[in-house]
Amino acid sequence: MLIGVVGKANVGKSTFFKAATLAEVEIANYPFVTIKANEGVGFVKVDCADKDFKIQCQPKHGHCTNNIRFIPIKMLDVAGLVPGAHQGKGMGNQFLDDLRQADALIHVVDISGSTNEKGEPVNPGSYDPANDIKFLEEELDFWILGLIQKGWEKFSRGAQQVHADIHNAVASHLSGLGIKEEIVGDIISKTGLKEKKIIEWEYDDLLNLAKNIRRRNKPMIIACNKIDVPGAWDTFDRIKSEFPDHRLLACSAECELALKEAASHGWIRYLPGENMLDVIKPDALSEQQKQGIDYIRKNVLSKYGNTGVQKVIDDGVFKLLNLIAVYPVATNNLQDKDGNVLPDCFLVPNGTTALEFAFKVHTDIGNNFIRAIDLRTKQIIGKEHVLKNGDVVEIVADK
Repeated sequence: MLIGVVGKANVGKSTFFKAATLAEVEIANYPFVTIKANEGVGFVKVDCADKDFKIQCQPKHGHCTNNIRFIPIKMLDVAGLVPGAHQGKGMGNQFLDDLRQADALIHVVDISGSTNEKGEPVNPGSYDPANDIKFLEEELDFWILGLIQKGWEKFSRGAQQVHADIHNAVASHLSGLGIKEEIVGDIISKTGLKEKKIIEWEYDDLLNLAKNIRRRNKPMIIACNKIDVPGAWDTFDRIKSEFPDHRLLACSAECELALKEAASHGWIRYLPGENMLDVIKPDALSEQQKQGIDYIRKNVLSKYGNTGVQKVIDDGVFKLLNLIAVYPVATNNLQDKDGNVLPDCFLVPNGTTALEFAFKVHTDIGNNFIRAIDLRTKQIIGKEHVLKNGDVVEIVADK
């Protein structure tokens, strides 16, 4: 799974990425600081099953603190986009192509209105961030349209001549986007394109196809950044009412980054997504750092409940992509073959069956699946049993 972090230049996109991953990226107050895409590892947050079983887990990947499990996910930070990116402006085509493999997108918007359409700093409230939401969706739509149109005339003629299955043919034509045939088929049916011969599809038909592919293949959550700037919350409320069908969450990437870096130095105790922090080494902090932490505590954590960054990531994975967390174990004492307790936690699509999960763990386990056991209920479950979020599953396979 790969989550792409996108947005206009200078809105705090790279700050958000660094706050999520603590990866070393360059951050500055001018456009096009990021040229090459940055890769890093972020984490989604779930209640760990170890609490229910009154044990201490031993994660092989990620970590667990106070019965809160942090599961690693891949994240990608691409350079800031500008209007006309799909036409190559600002190296836009290169940056958009970086997003081909992304399963979902986090669109970072400066909700304080202090970054204009060119990515230049302006006075807070002087620019309408609603423009950015529309701009990015249009750039993605026209980028996908460009991929569809590439060789379209020859492709559509060939598909018509051999009476090819349209769903399969279009999915194959767009293989670079990794879109599934069943999704293509659903889009073609719902947009009415199924009723027309493929050689008769016109520009508006292809654009409509591109828009629907973007919505299904590149689902997006909008991180309304810089919420701590005075006046930003009023703008956030207005934008939410203007875009009722969008997922918008308020956040302050700069505050989250400050807290995570302070925690990494051992100066404070802070758990991402929480509204509390404890200063454990006050003598290590400068007066300016103490003031900064007091500001975050008063104006962000107490006011909004958290910085919002972790919430954006969690909602992107669990609500946008509709994934669930499931723990596989090799024995009924919750261990793997090496004795590690609850070592793994997998993110899988909601609706995953026990057999599908077995294949997710390992192909050999799936091929030799006998049964599974729900270790919360101690009940044997069959291969068609649909798993739930938080399930702990012992998989029994033929050796």
